Amino acid sequence: MIILKIGGSSLTIKDSKKSEVNTTGLLRIAREIKSSLDNSCKDLIIVHGAGSFGHPPAKRYNIGEKFDTCEYPQKRIGFCETQNSVKKLNMHVCDEFIKEGLPVVAIPASSFMTATNKRITDGKLEMFNKYLNKGFIPIIYGDVVLDNDLEICVISGDQLVQYLALNLNPNKVILATDVDGVYNKNPKTHDDAMFFEKFTSLKDLDTLEGTTNVDVTGGMIGKIKELLYLADLGIESKIINAEVEDNIFKALEDMEVKGTVISRGN
Repeated sequence: MIILKIGGSSLTIKDSKKSEVNTTGLLRIAREIKSSLDNSCKDLIIVHGAGSFGHPPAKRYNIGEKFDTCEYPQKRIGFCETQNSVKKLNMHVCDEFIKEGLPVVAIPASSFMTATNKRITDGKLEMFNKYLNKGFIPIIYGDVVLDNDLEICVISGDQLVQYLALNLNPNKVILATDVDGVYNKNPKTHDDAMFFEKFTSLKDLDTLEGTTNVDVTGGMIGKIKELLYLADLGIESKIINAEVEDNIFKALEDMEVKGTVISRGN
């Protein structure tokens, strides 16, 4: 089984003032996944981020921050707006994937997961295995969920990857982002940014200035922390650039592709 996480920045125009799908990128990604599945049979779970659809309302309503009881009516609306917004993005993704012949079935985190202090603590995954056994591709995405401590919170696609991998034991975890992997600083704004072929320790985080825009889900540093936890359990992952043509196809097919391996090994 392979878990493929597609970053919201590759699916949407994340800096846009309105929620906008990157239709060209989405179509290409769909075709690369379809080509890989046509080339070789494999079980696949897709996770995608929220991009310009989820982050603005979550930030506007401070979802995941403590609040007074009198604020609950407004927070409920913020929860619903965020949930509805990320659901719209997922519908765009599913529509395009289905058009390309990919049998994706959406499983929203908000429908079966709960958290405690922003960490997933409950979420039975039987349906993922049932859909996989029938030849479907389960697809889940960054979402809002009920939280035992904070009432409501945001669950990132990166945390979903960790939770799924921890419980389903995949053969491979791939994170497709908008950069080639991990750099010590943002490669889009710094020509002298240093690339990491491998990342093995939390100590390495001290060298990072942040490689992508900071958002409510933690950006690149958040991804690395989730993946290093998996590495402790022997699950290796790789961060690649989804915006380079054929990268996703190559990664799914175990072909050589530039990226950063997250592993505890040498």
